[in-house]
Amino acid sequence: MMEIKYWSDIACPFCYIGSSRMKRAMKEVGLADNTKLAFKSFQLDPTAPQKTTDSYLNHFTRGNAALEPQAKQQMAQIEAMAHGDGLPMQIDRVVPTNTMDAHRLIKLADSMDDPALTERVIKRFYQVYFNDGQSIADHDVLTRAAVEAGLDRDAVERVLTTDDYRQAVIDDEREAQQSGIQAAPFFVINNKYGISGAQPYEVFVKALKQIQAEEG
Repeated sequence: MMEIKYWSDIACPFCYIGSSRMKRAMKEVGLADNTKLAFKSFQLDPTAPQKTTDSYLNHFTRGNAALEPQAKQQMAQIEAMAHGDGLPMQIDRVVPTNTMDAHRLIKLADSMDDPALTERVIKRFYQVYFNDGQSIADHDVLTRAAVEAGLDRDAVERVLTTDDYRQAVIDDEREAQQSGIQAAPFFVINNKYGISGAQPYEVFVKALKQIQAEEG
């Protein structure tokens, strides 16, 4: 049996695209039903604010107006890549905020031992961030999205009014650091094989088949 874990952030477009490709590849090679795919927290910017009026373009260029034409081009390419994979994305609507609370709620979902629930929460949070034009740090937005995905409202509100699961998020990030993982997405298969970035779908399929053959 194969085990796959991947470090990812809700604010990372390549994580959104890369994890979607990995999930499709797992279905393609017949691994989706009997392989645990574990989401590991990786905040691209742990210092990002809870509230912002910053546009994604300004966030992308770090306020350097000279970089705007190039940034707009890159943003359009990312959006086209997502749309090519059937993922909803309106990147110019993104509100670039802190993702710690979203990660904590993913940990809550994970604690329910229901992989389908965790998947729904992750998917819904990506949609909030990349398509809905809402702040993933806003507790009302988070609560609504988490409940829509199937989490219990009381449990969600309890997490958001405490520090629950914060340490679990930090532990994931520390594990990445200790493993030399410096960027997301990063996939680790059977604690032996690493795949970095939003690789083309075919690369994920080929890698999984190769590992299946090697691991017997």
